[in-house]
Amino acid sequence: MEDNSSCSSIVTAVSQESFLQRTLGALSSTQSLRLSRECAVAVVALQRYLSEQPGGKHLDTLDTLDTLDTYSYDITVTDGVCRAKCFLHPALNRLVHTNTLKTGSDVFITQCSFVYNERRLAHGYMCVEQLHCSPGGSAILHRIKDVAALPMLVKPGMERSVALQRDVPLQVSRKHYLSLWNNDDPEGNAWTAGSPPSDTVLDVSKVALISSLESSYRATRNPLPLLVKIIHKSRLRYYGKFGLKIDYPYQAYFEVADQSGSMSLVLWNELCPEFYQRLSVGTVLYLQNYTLKKSYSSRSRPQMDHHRMKNFTSVEICLNPHKPASIITVVAPKSVPLQWGLPDVSYRFISRSELERLADNSAWDVIGLVTFVGRVERVRSKGSKAPEKYWTYRWVHMMDGTSEQPFILELFSSSHPEIFSLICPMTYLVCTQMRVCHVEGSLPYLTSSCETEILITGYHKGQPYVSDPRVKSFIQWTKTLKDNIILQKTAVGGHYSYPRPPQTFIQSPASTSGQVPLIAVADLKRELETMQYREHKKLAIQGQITAVLYTKNPKLQGAEEREVSHDVGKQPATDPHNHPSTSEQNVAHSPVSSSSDDNSANRRKRRIQVSKASESSLKNNSCPAKRRLGEESTEGGEEQEERESGSEEGQHKEHSLTQNPSEDALSWKSSSWSKQRQDLSEILCQGGLYEESVSRRFTFDEKSVLLQWSNLQPTRWTSDQTTDTLTSAPCPGYFQLTILGINKQIAVDVAFLPVLRSDEPQAVGLPQHPHDNTMLSCLTSGFLWPLSSAAGQGQAVHPDPEEILASASELEDMHVVCILEICHLGDDKVEILVNKVYRVTDTSLD
Repeated sequence: MEDNSSCSSIVTAVSQESFLQRTLGALSSTQSLRLSRECAVAVVALQRYLSEQPGGKHLDTLDTLDTLDTYSYDITVTDGVCRAKCFLHPALNRLVHTNTLKTGSDVFITQCSFVYNERRLAHGYMCVEQLHCSPGGSAILHRIKDVAALPMLVKPGMERSVALQRDVPLQVSRKHYLSLWNNDDPEGNAWTAGSPPSDTVLDVSKVALISSLESSYRATRNPLPLLVKIIHKSRLRYYGKFGLKIDYPYQAYFEVADQSGSMSLVLWNELCPEFYQRLSVGTVLYLQNYTLKKSYSSRSRPQMDHHRMKNFTSVEICLNPHKPASIITVVAPKSVPLQWGLPDVSYRFISRSELERLADNSAWDVIGLVTFVGRVERVRSKGSKAPEKYWTYRWVHMMDGTSEQPFILELFSSSHPEIFSLICPMTYLVCTQMRVCHVEGSLPYLTSSCETEILITGYHKGQPYVSDPRVKSFIQWTKTLKDNIILQKTAVGGHYSYPRPPQTFIQSPASTSGQVPLIAVADLKRELETMQYREHKKLAIQGQITAVLYTKNPKLQGAEEREVSHDVGKQPATDPHNHPSTSEQNVAHSPVSSSSDDNSANRRKRRIQVSKASESSLKNNSCPAKRRLGEESTEGGEEQEERESGSEEGQHKEHSLTQNPSEDALSWKSSSWSKQRQDLSEILCQGGLYEESVSRRFTFDEKSVLLQWSNLQPTRWTSDQTTDTLTSAPCPGYFQLTILGINKQIAVDVAFLPVLRSDEPQAVGLPQHPHDNTMLSCLTSGFLWPLSSAAGQGQAVHPDPEEILASASELEDMHVVCILEICHLGDDKVEILVNKVYRVTDTSLD
């Protein structure tokens, strides 16, 4: 890293034309310190931190989109000549929340300003106030060999602030950045890792034993040093909030032990960046200047019974950066003699064949070979007040050779993103302190706890568990496997939900864990408008299914966007609004709006007929109206509806199931839908299927791009990020349902992707009760019966989509409750899939 003076001289000596330099110079000469001009730059980094004040109203010139935005963002951009670190105006924060503004892409800045820090000399920064995001990858970054080598642009006279612009927020009251998508992962250069342990000769002749601390903690002001071994490590906890005058508000719990017993140890504040990543299970510590305090009784604790030692829980050891400043010495393993009598780290591994017999909520350790890893998703922390918090998690399947069924794991980030982001099929995965979850009607699964440690291939060397008999047995089993056979059973990404909803939908007056909230359709619109990138929600709505569309061999949204992005102005030859659930107001009322140009283009396309429903269904993300069948063109819609409403019931049934020979789609609609549609206030059109909705087979050749595809958008762009694209995901077809709210004011389009094969990730743990493959039975069960054994092997004979849709008439006027799985996929893509449909007779009040 160059020092301040060298960086400044590099910027000054740049001979190439630099837009950023010209802009900074122009801002300095303007009277208002504000400038409107357009330039293309690439986004190198997006960095988040707690705002200086709630509401994010740092500037009064523009209205903020999020009045309660609790986080601020610094954006580092480059024009190919220089880099500039800028403050992102809070009005643009929503672009980050939806991953519309992202690293590795180009943006057009149209208005910016320069902001001086009035409380500090020689400190100021550019503020980006208006910009447009360019779709796709960056053309600018493609031409740069090493972005980090580009000089950082600094206003003349502020050269001393270059160090501040390296890896600390521009708002100088904050000292560190947060992870972009959660609050629990370390972020930035402040977090020390890999420092060698000390070889210092220690005087251990006078040390305190853990067993003596409970009785002496009030009487002893200067306790003797401790010599302990870490036996459990918890994830980080960030407790920052407005008004808290602590630079690094972090906390991390460890369980430590000596020959007399075990006790909790807490690492506080500045000590977390310095030591958290250096401390692991098995590490030996020599502790001085620690304090003792009464334990916090409500926190979660690891299960300790298998250690067979006394666990002291009334007092905990506190390590503080000051008052007093604790001294932590990490002892090298080779310097730990047996005479110290420190206990071995013990585990209690279980096999998959034992899982059904284990008690609910009990904690165990597991090891297995990963066969499926889901995309990383986020869920909002329910109990947290401002600032809002998100957890990041993913689902994983792994085999251990003791059962035909895999372990089903719900893994939350364990504050080691370098491991969490690299979980992929064909790796050996170890997870400790996993909690057993038994759910009626589904196979048991394991969910991670605050104390869970996650380790994958490449991180096992030297771990205490390598000598465990269960681990050795697992390794022997893996030696009997053949990679080419296991690879056929792997999958990455796609929509995944577990466990399956129960057979009966029960609404309880008191909110209970695991209960899916039943909401009004109007509230669903609000949920869609406020969701953030990769946020997942499970919600229930009630109403009627009034229309069903089936699209065969669809070209998934995202794949087609790449292919037709250069044809944005072209009009299709046919009307995209031929499905019965379309209305002219859909685009205007879409929860995820597109640009005004896109909306006007959609209005023009409504006047033209569709030639291929499978194509037309999947181009427009904000309202996939181009997949519609069953009507004439828009101009003839009213006349067509009059003919249908005046026809006999038998005549309607003859025409309600529609298919055009030239199209890869067919549809059904209820007899009353045409009339009901006229009385709607709006239709929430989000029913398409996306590339991200369908899982893919894992291959070693595509490992990098699959990892990038299934993980979250990175905070920083690096040159090793691949620009390769995946081949289109195979999808034989999917259903789209139009659900009319019970008050018949708002409808919503959702997708239904039934499970077809037993090797699909969603088939694991799926209750496979035989059913007659009617439209209703497929919606209530989630699959076509029987499942095919595997792709290309033992194919079951499933009914054609026409046969399934022919039975859709039983949905006519049926009151149903629909469980919806919603995930924001970034930009304006919101995935809404129906998980299960209940007849009202299958619901109850608790």
